[in-house]
Amino acid sequence: MAAAKKSAKKAAKKAAPKKAAAKKAAPKKAAPKKAAKKAAPTRAAAPKKAAGKKAAKRTPNAAFMKALTPSSQLAAVIGDKPVPRTEVVKNLWKYIKKNNLQDAKNRRMINADDKLKPVFGGKSQVSMFDMTKLVSKHLS
Repeated sequence: MAAAKKSAKKAAKKAAPKKAAAKKAAPKKAAPKKAAKKAAPTRAAAPKKAAGKKAAKRTPNAAFMKALTPSSQLAAVIGDKPVPRTEVVKNLWKYIKKNNLQDAKNRRMINADDKLKPVFGGKSQVSMFDMTKLVSKHLS
């Protein structure tokens, strides 16, 4: 009789997973959602400064704003008046865009025309990142 009970228990164990699998296949009811935790305050949400104080305006660096005289080769491109370094680069880009000197395939490269070749040290093509380094040699 003990053997019969053991075999009945084994049969019940084998049947139990099948019933559990049938329960899993049935659609589940949605569990109630838990309340979301509040996020830690970010820098944007940090407490504001006193309303009476205004933020100080940012002043430009004096070294960038110092008027520099271009060399004769660079003056042929941007003019001969002393201008700050930032304006030199702006005027160079105006010249490059106006004369369509950016390379069509690789836009980072600038093709030198007759006026820019002496500024670029005789190179026919220069990277836009190297351009400012080469131009700085023509400013005093």
